[in-house]
Amino acid sequence: MIKPIGIVAGEPNSISSEIIFKSWKQKKIYKNKPLFIIGSIKILNLQKKKLNYKIKIKSINKNFRLVDLKTNSLPVMDVNYSQKKPFQKVTTKSNDYIFKCFDIAIKLLKANQVKGIINCPIKKETLFKNKHQGITEYLSKKLKKQGDEVMLIYNKKLSVCPVTTHIPLQKVSKAINEKNIIKKVKTISTFYKLIFNIKPKFAILGLNPHNFSSLKISEEKQIISKAVNSIKKMKINVVGPISTDTSFMNYEGNNYNVIIGMYHDQVLTSFKALFKYNAINITLGLPFIRISPDHGIGENIMGKNLASNKSLIEAINFFNNIKNR
Repeated sequence: MIKPIGIVAGEPNSISSEIIFKSWKQKKIYKNKPLFIIGSIKILNLQKKKLNYKIKIKSINKNFRLVDLKTNSLPVMDVNYSQKKPFQKVTTKSNDYIFKCFDIAIKLLKANQVKGIINCPIKKETLFKNKHQGITEYLSKKLKKQGDEVMLIYNKKLSVCPVTTHIPLQKVSKAINEKNIIKKVKTISTFYKLIFNIKPKFAILGLNPHNFSSLKISEEKQIISKAVNSIKKMKINVVGPISTDTSFMNYEGNNYNVIIGMYHDQVLTSFKALFKYNAINITLGLPFIRISPDHGIGENIMGKNLASNKSLIEAINFFNNIKNR
């Protein structure tokens, strides 16, 4: 049975509508496979006029059929939200609307009506107000999977995973532990075997420059090396801890599929320099696959028709290239 993709529209005052419109115009790239948007038709109509997109929008409801999605009009499950201007400053006004969109998406997932969800960008500082580090953590708590969540930034050549996500650097050392590293590697390994039918090779980074610390406690010796040794006993292909500064230079020659870092920017900075928008953010450890484009809301370019939709296309194609779950 073919299942569609549900796309949560995300923050209304962002580049989300632009990348949705651009992707819909280029739907031949993903072979017209069924999808629909969960968001405000009123806002989308305002923004398509501002951005000058000649796209028809069609309203669907929760009892939609696949035939309802086979249309030249963009199918949208309408969620009420109103503002006078097409784009304005991001505020907490949109929070309830965004949460409602996610609630609808989760209900559709639980009812087995969609194969997975993609959410367009949100501004986590405004949406969560320090209650959650990001969508990954928000969904894991909402679905009672807290602690199981894994952020995987995926490209077919190389993926990366930060053991800690959006926390201050001064808290990283205390937040990493052997159990958490092992758990994330096992989750990613299972995912690669299930989705791609391969046994991935992991490289696990140290925390300190050149994996050296002059302090009495070395995270490499006390935590990371122990985790690597435990992972090896599970017959998972892993090396480490390796030094961060050369890890991305040599990933192809060493046949790394996944690089595990201890904190967010340790892996994301080099990864984005290599792959730019040719990547997606996948949340693992949930009862379903959740993907988002690997970029933010683009406040500085919203409404200007300058945004790249490449990452959203990558997310759509990822779902379309795996079997229905």
